[in-house]
Amino acid sequence: MQQAIRKNAVGIVTGGASGIGYAIARRLATEEMKVVVFDKDETALNAAVTELLEKSPTRTVYGVAGDIPTPSSRRTLLREALSLGDIGLLVNNAGILKGAGPWESIEQWRQTMEINFWSIVELQAPFVDRLLNQESCSAIVNVGSKEGITAPPGNAAYNVTKAALQVLTEQLAHELRTRAGSKVTAHLLLPGYTFTAMNFPRMAATSPTPPGTWSADQVAERIVERMNAGDFCLYCQDEEVTWETDRRRLQWSIDDIIKNRPAWSRWHPDFQAQFQAYVTGADQVKNQ
Repeated sequence: MQQAIRKNAVGIVTGGASGIGYAIARRLATEEMKVVVFDKDETALNAAVTELLEKSPTRTVYGVAGDIPTPSSRRTLLREALSLGDIGLLVNNAGILKGAGPWESIEQWRQTMEINFWSIVELQAPFVDRLLNQESCSAIVNVGSKEGITAPPGNAAYNVTKAALQVLTEQLAHELRTRAGSKVTAHLLLPGYTFTAMNFPRMAATSPTPPGTWSADQVAERIVERMNAGDFCLYCQDEEVTWETDRRRLQWSIDDIIKNRPAWSRWHPDFQAQFQAYVTGADQVKNQ
């Protein structure tokens, strides 16, 4: 079966001038896709495109400057991408991490929702129409976060946007499957603890990778690996937490509702010991 990530198909990456977005763009270039890098930081964008072309001089790499919440920027991105040929992949990576509490910083809530959620809804709408009318295979990857599932306290606005994005992507995957079978697919990327400027604002190009983190390149490689395997959830662990530990954290969060525990009981003093026993597997050992 034809893959979405393939030679000469167009691959679009929003927020692609740095971090995970840049790593994805670089990985798509090695697959000989026609890469469109979209970013609002024009200086960083030009530097990223120049570097990508220096490393892959025979490849096609285009930069499109714009702000993802702006309708004219989204229209420009769609127009430029379509001018290059059939679209293979759209990666909705652009996002912000600015904090806002449950009843505070309403304007920050609006900005975070606008960039992390609404802009993706509005961008994917015209792209989906085009992809459904293509003969070739294509895919949309939305960059979520495990924090949208476990929702650790401290940044309600960010967690809510990523939770909303998870549901949106699940709905999108279902609707595409009923309309197009496997010709157009949707996938949710769940990065782990990744060494990027979003997580480490003071990092430099020469900074050593902190213990416990994955590199952005590892995340990009995981996308290709798991999409080719047909996965919906493109899960990324890190060097600090195993898949088994993450699985137990995710299961505990879901079970808060099923077992009628207090909200986010993982951080509730009455349940912390029980959670630690569960997440380490000590409860299973005790019951054997």
